[in-house]
Amino acid sequence: MGASITAIILLFTAAAAAVHVYGSSEFSRKRDHLHRMQGILERRSLQQEAPPRSPSGPFVYHVTAYGADPTGRNDSTDAVLRAIGDALGGPGRGVLFEGIVNLGGARVDLDGGNYLISRPLLFPVSGRGNLAIHGGTLTASNDFPNDGYLIDLSSSSNSTYNYEFITFRDLLLDSSYRGGGIRVTNSLRTTIDNCYITRFNTTGILAQGGHETYIRTSYLGQHVTAGGDSGERSFSGTAISLAGNDNTVSNVVIFSAQTGILVTGQANLISGVHCYNKAAGFGGVGIHLRLPGLTQTRIVDSYMDYTGIVAEDPVQLTVANTFFLGDAFILFRSVKGVMSGVTVVDNMFAGSDRGVEIVQMEGRFGEVDQVAVDRNAVRGMAVKTTVARARVDGEGPSWTADLRAALLFPNLIKQVHYTFISDAASFPRHFVRNVSDNKVVIQSDVAVAARVYVTADQGGTYL
Repeated sequence: MGASITAIILLFTAAAAAVHVYGSSEFSRKRDHLHRMQGILERRSLQQEAPPRSPSGPFVYHVTAYGADPTGRNDSTDAVLRAIGDALGGPGRGVLFEGIVNLGGARVDLDGGNYLISRPLLFPVSGRGNLAIHGGTLTASNDFPNDGYLIDLSSSSNSTYNYEFITFRDLLLDSSYRGGGIRVTNSLRTTIDNCYITRFNTTGILAQGGHETYIRTSYLGQHVTAGGDSGERSFSGTAISLAGNDNTVSNVVIFSAQTGILVTGQANLISGVHCYNKAAGFGGVGIHLRLPGLTQTRIVDSYMDYTGIVAEDPVQLTVANTFFLGDAFILFRSVKGVMSGVTVVDNMFAGSDRGVEIVQMEGRFGEVDQVAVDRNAVRGMAVKTTVARARVDGEGPSWTADLRAALLFPNLIKQVHYTFISDAASFPRHFVRNVSDNKVVIQSDVAVAARVYVTADQGGTYL
């Protein structure tokens, strides 16, 4: 039985060998052709489906893999731009806002290095979203253009928005006194988080057009100082410029610049900001609201440290729960003489007992409506308010409450409340005789000993 099986195996092997010898050339050609076709199909599939990859893996583009020098000795501009370009050109799945490709959370990683940059990192592709750049330092070279920004998120595209949901995180930007830090133009929902931006000679962060740029938990200063700098008088530039709508600046420190925050767009929110840039006494401004007639800005829970607030023709402005130190004050500047919907309440002011008024006006305001300056805690400065109160004691028949020192607007009282208290046996008739020059005169028909409490309101609108 064993011999028969052996014979069969040998016969089958010989037959197979004969067939192989007979068809070896034709079979090899067909096999090679199939292998070539399979390779072509695999390459086409990879080209269509697989993302560009840096050596570390998909969707994370390490600038060092593109030749960037993390020591800062050599120019890394081209290498960083190649990494950004590959990230922007990577695969997308669906869209965010119309025309914005969703990159799925791609990241450009600076690998904790310090990179020398000789020209702006202008994004080479627009219409992209869901991308982050993080984790390192960018330093402008000595020949960096004075009008450029280290990171430039702008485009010549005519799209409604150029980019959406772009995040700049954990970055130190050193402009070397040549140009600015970050420019965000016509973009939607951009985040600048935990960034330190310094040595700019123009603007640290410019949010231009678009809306919903969030700047948070960051530090900005033209000069690296912690206050009391001997060169403070020469500070220049603007730390943050909001030239668009619906933006937020929160939990940010501005330690040196001529202007801390310049607002020329509407409906912006500023909260938890500490401005100790160039002091008001040296010509500096903490927050400058330069949108006459359409301010729509809220400044809350902040710290104005020797720098104040300037608001031009403010309309719908709130300043609340903010601390003003070192004679810092709020200045309302008249352009067309309009002030409406302004609330300055529940703030703290601390000064040097030099009689500096907490709220001041430059120019004349002819149109005043719904303005409330009240309930502010003041120490070492002069109180200014739109709701003044006084007590007047006398024998009558008239009592005059002089409120000129406290009331903000000259010769403007819109409503008066008063309480007349007398122990006289008779009941005298009394009324408001005159309201002018911020004085309230109460008169009775007979002379009696009385105490009069007066409240005058300058800013309300009443039905």
